[in-house]
Amino acid sequence: MNLTLKVWRQSGPKDSGRMVTYQAKDVSPDMSFLEMLDVVNEQLILAGDDPIAFDHDCREGICGMCGMVINGVAHGEQRATTTCQLHMRHFEDGATVTIEPWRAAPFPVVKDLVVDRSVFDRIIQAGGFVSVPAGSAPDAHSLPVRKEDADDAFDAATCIGCGACVAACPNGSASLFTAAKITHLSLLPQGQPERIARAKSMVDQMDAEGFGGCTNTGECTAVCPKGIPLDTIAKMNSDYLKANAK
Repeated sequence: MNLTLKVWRQSGPKDSGRMVTYQAKDVSPDMSFLEMLDVVNEQLILAGDDPIAFDHDCREGICGMCGMVINGVAHGEQRATTTCQLHMRHFEDGATVTIEPWRAAPFPVVKDLVVDRSVFDRIIQAGGFVSVPAGSAPDAHSLPVRKEDADDAFDAATCIGCGACVAACPNGSASLFTAAKITHLSLLPQGQPERIARAKSMVDQMDAEGFGGCTNTGECTAVCPKGIPLDTIAKMNSDYLKANAK
């Protein structure tokens, strides 16, 4: 396969960026998208050019590091797939592929396709944990949990914090991410004592970080690689309203 890549290049957060065109030649359809970028970078290094900076870690679809916008879609057009698990066989030979970083004010560009998502850490630090004494790990089945609640909690807990929801939202909202981190605790017995206070502190932190508001367009869940449902936000909003009603 031969591809034309149009890649966003930006030296730093305060520098102006631009799209630069590269040719990716003899790309194997069995390569992942990141492996294809590795090959392009090797060619750039051999030519004495600066390689394309992009974030990655596990390359197994579980760490959330590899986010980028591919052809206008966060993580690319393959549903429920992270960039590192996107394979080149999903592209046509001779195609032109545009590659950009997440576009959201709270995610400043560090370099090229790398953005600073430390804002997510601050939202979690505001309440995404259980601080009450819980003792050691309980014996299996000693704390009964409804299967429906357990399933919903697990679905929310699959959030990998990649930021695709923010990148896709026309408002730049982090509601799906924040809701996932709130909901997976609020549905379990260990998370009940701090449930309402947790929702308030985390949503307030999300707003303070400059994210936009949710208008239920659903773009977030459409690009979420873990398929976290939109009703997770409804659960978060319910708890937040209860906190403000006190």
